[in-house]
Amino acid sequence: MRRADRLFQIVQYLRGGRLTTARMLADRLEVSDRTIYRDIADLIGSGVPIDGEAGVGYLMRDGYDLPPLMFTHKEITALVAGARLIKAWGGAEMAAAAEEALVKINAVLPDRDRVHAEAVPIHALSSPGLDDDVRARIDQIETACDRKLRLSLAYADVEGAQTTRIIRPLGLWFWGKVWTIVGWCELREDFRMFRLDRIRGLSEGERFRDERGKRLVDFYALMDKECP
Repeated sequence: MRRADRLFQIVQYLRGGRLTTARMLADRLEVSDRTIYRDIADLIGSGVPIDGEAGVGYLMRDGYDLPPLMFTHKEITALVAGARLIKAWGGAEMAAAAEEALVKINAVLPDRDRVHAEAVPIHALSSPGLDDDVRARIDQIETACDRKLRLSLAYADVEGAQTTRIIRPLGLWFWGKVWTIVGWCELREDFRMFRLDRIRGLSEGERFRDERGKRLVDFYALMDKECP
């Protein structure tokens, strides 16, 4: 861990007015007590309102706020471009969250960086095929992945033949113009990928628990074996 990151973490741990010992901080950050003593002294010297002493513990007085986050120009470009891509190609809730994220990013940037953020020359336009139904489907599947809810899919293959599948949703993949869902198919008893634009119906079912051989990590391991 970089020293700057460690100092930031120390400030975070000391927030809230609770007494925290150097040993507790050292254990959390995996450094020596002496390193914590030195870091605390440097933080106090830079104006951070920390009270306490070695052997007793430390706490930070209420009312101290960290300065705004600072980003490099490349980091700003990546954040803005990523948010614009999600606005263009993500679910409806994702798009709204991306818009809000851009507002928050602009709010914490210095004027010069805000000008750069607004001038990022990377844009994205959504496809006519990404209609409101597909956007809603993206959000619903993302929630199902997060909550571990089984999904019942009415799915049409490339030839239009329709089947019904019960899957354990594991993740969403974006391929440039097409979204797919990766899941454990309880009919085939194997991993399967389904294009979201071919899903004709979608409903949520019972929750599932992770089982060895049916998890996303197992899917990745299988892919590594097949594509060494």
